[in-house]
Amino acid sequence: MNTRPESTAIDTRATDYGGHGLVITCEHGGNRIPKSYRDLFYGHQVLLNSHRGFDPGALIMARALTKAFAAPLVAATVSRLLVDLNRSVGHPSLHYETIRNTPTELRQRILKRYYQPYRTQAERLVRQAIADHGHVIHLSSHSFTPELNGKVRNADIGLLYDPARPGEADLCERWKATLKACAPNLRVRRNYPYAGKGDGLTAWFRQRLPPGVYVGIELEISQKHIITAGRDWTALRKVIVESLRTALASGYAGTSA
Repeated sequence: MNTRPESTAIDTRATDYGGHGLVITCEHGGNRIPKSYRDLFYGHQVLLNSHRGFDPGALIMARALTKAFAAPLVAATVSRLLVDLNRSVGHPSLHYETIRNTPTELRQRILKRYYQPYRTQAERLVRQAIADHGHVIHLSSHSFTPELNGKVRNADIGLLYDPARPGEADLCERWKATLKACAPNLRVRRNYPYAGKGDGLTAWFRQRLPPGVYVGIELEISQKHIITAGRDWTALRKVIVESLRTALASGYAGTSA
């Protein structure tokens, strides 16, 4: 049985971009339910097609970053409803309720087949970047629904990070500034619509790696820009890529202890 994540980069080593080793991940890249588990999601296609099933546009954005920076990518297309690769084992949202109610053996099989290989591959790439460059910038690509529970999310782009880690705060400050310079009409917010230090893959790495070697940023894009899938979405991807390129070249000092 193939236990590798669905999509990985051509190159497995992080590219040195201005002295920075970059690694791209995408935990919610698709809404696929493997054949073995489809009966458990019978009648749930609308849910699978919604923001609860995956992050529309996140994988497209991740691939754009990978191409632009020649950075390695680890991504998954299995739905977050089967297993959420951006949640810790034991988190209430690790599985959708139809999976939570199944026997422990089945849930363990899902973790072994999809969750553990993803985490292993991401960690391998991150640690390889540290070995090659002394530190790593890990960018995790996501998107968010523009309205949740009747409340409008008031942003176009969110940059999530841990404020206690200076390298993450510095990069997000610079990236926000270059995004505004490239596209003044965009509303860019830090640690919105979620707190960057909450449970997730970046938080998992922070528990294992000191701030002197690891910077983890979650890029969140409003799905209102993605749903139309037109020229505006193409242009936005270019803005995100070029603004990051400028932020990295603008004197960003990298990680800090």
